[in-house]
Amino acid sequence: MKKLLFLLLVVSTTTLAQPQPVKLFISVDMEGIGGIGTSKMTSGGKDYDTGRKLMTDEVNAVVAAIFEAGPATIVVNDSHGDMQNLLHTQLDPRVEYIQSNIKPLGMVQGLDSSFDGVIYIGYHAMAGTENGFLAHTGSGSVKGLWINGIEVGEGGLNTFFAGAVGVPVILASGDKTFTEEIKKLIPAVRTVTTKEAIGSSAAKLLHPDVVKKALQAQTKAALKDIKNAKPLPVQNPIEFVIKIDAPTRADVAMGIPGMKRIDGYTVSYQAKDMDEAYKLIRIIYKYLQW
Repeated sequence: MKKLLFLLLVVSTTTLAQPQPVKLFISVDMEGIGGIGTSKMTSGGKDYDTGRKLMTDEVNAVVAAIFEAGPATIVVNDSHGDMQNLLHTQLDPRVEYIQSNIKPLGMVQGLDSSFDGVIYIGYHAMAGTENGFLAHTGSGSVKGLWINGIEVGEGGLNTFFAGAVGVPVILASGDKTFTEEIKKLIPAVRTVTTKEAIGSSAAKLLHPDVVKKALQAQTKAALKDIKNAKPLPVQNPIEFVIKIDAPTRADVAMGIPGMKRIDGYTVSYQAKDMDEAYKLIRIIYKYLQW
């Protein structure tokens, strides 16, 4: 009997000593990836294949750092353009990944309260930002987006969604203007700056190897402190205001029941929660284009 109790104690102690797997959601955009300095590298230009390789390498660098820190479950969401940019056959085989832009929640598809943290890789600043490399919000048709009175870009919108499901953003990378932008919303987030914009369409780049080393270092630091990370507080209902580039598109948006007109270019909506708000915002910027 004493021997059985001893064995049970050993097994129990060993189980408790084993680190619990962390569950992480990685949303990866392309404009903020290290080594990408022109728009053509992000959408079919002569160096687009190089851009895809750089994007994939950054994800793999972060994933490697996560697994060095301990066991993990990782979901990677391709979040740029048509959302099939990652060279998925070259992704670390330990991850699950989500492709295609035909998904209601776009850049945060698959994110829910079961995750311990969110990581943004390769992000950019919001529409209209001075010295934001290829800055935009969702699509070229959006000129401004506000959530509960706070102006946000894609990073901010996604952070509101993450906060609504109770998950903190622990790391964000992209151009200098983006990292400054996201820190205003969540000051405690760790960031990696990959480049500095020269106007809106050129950039002074750090070498991809330098960026990957920084990403790995900051990933490990973020995971070490993940228990102290806090999600963005989000209160329902959610009011969003979106300014569109053409009154005709605003006219169409008014076909959504409950939408209100602010002016020729701007509409607003009060949603019950971020899930509803995000889906409607995505409909407006993705499908109201011609």
